[in-house]
Amino acid sequence: MGYVALVIVAVLVIWTVAVYNRLRTHKNQVENAFAQIDVQLKRRHDLIPNLVEVARGYMQHEAQTLEAVIRARGDAVSAADKARLAPGQGAAMGALMNAEQVLGGQMGRLMALAEAYPTLKADARMQQLSEEITSTENRIGFARQAYNDQVLDFNNEAGQFPDVLVARLAGFAHMGMLESTQNEQERAVPQVKF
Repeated sequence: MGYVALVIVAVLVIWTVAVYNRLRTHKNQVENAFAQIDVQLKRRHDLIPNLVEVARGYMQHEAQTLEAVIRARGDAVSAADKARLAPGQGAAMGALMNAEQVLGGQMGRLMALAEAYPTLKADARMQQLSEEITSTENRIGFARQAYNDQVLDFNNEAGQFPDVLVARLAGFAHMGMLESTQNEQERAVPQVKF
């Protein structure tokens, strides 16, 4: 009878170690996916002051808008720093999404105002920075999707019985996804009318 108990204990230990290792692998993949988002966010955050400086030369009367963009950028950088310390943590991801949404709104206002300044719109530096920011936004979208896929895999693994028992004992918590920072109007499909 002693051997049977020993075999059962050995099987439970091996199973627990295997589940823990799978969860750790998934968590590492989530952290790596967030790191890819973080790289793109840093790139965008670094481009924004340059864009504001180019715009400042043409838009002296729009100081409030330029300051709002810089303030929103600072908030987004701070939120990204906090999220970097806890990728997947719901509160950190929510704060990051909110800060990026505010930044996106302020950038949208800046770009809309830039349309009223033909010389700014024609400025080669402004065009180049706008293109780089647009390209970076696309990369952020792809990285966000990859991150969300990894979070989904982790949450599925950590939430299924009996793996959930090991996940809870080992402290693997449910992870939050990153939603798009675009508002509903920006995501809406354009309506074509004849």
